[in-house]
Amino acid sequence: MNHERLKGYELLLDFAKKLPDMLKRLPRGNAYLEDQIKRALSSAILNLAEGNGRYGIKERNRFFDISLASIAEVASVIDIFVVYGYISKITGIESKNHLRRAYSMIRKLKQ
Repeated sequence: MNHERLKGYELLLDFAKKLPDMLKRLPRGNAYLEDQIKRALSSAILNLAEGNGRYGIKERNRFFDISLASIAEVASVIDIFVVYGYISKITGIESKNHLRRAYSMIRKLKQ
């Protein structure tokens, strides 16, 4: 599949592999945040793959836009984790830098 060759796809999957360790730090009562970040990250990955499988420019761009918006949502949840003290500021910065690289790569796919 073509999407598997995308560096942005690989970066998002790498982040997904690291997410469980981050989520272990959440105290009880935050299942809504855990669910939100998982759904947003899944959306980013799946929409990138689906968009890359489309041939029409308008259609491709629509899926890439959804992927980009989902990455922004993941980054916002990370901000919340930092503000609430669930993860360190450094972990938040590193996580967002990882997402920022993927975001930049997906933006370049748009025509």
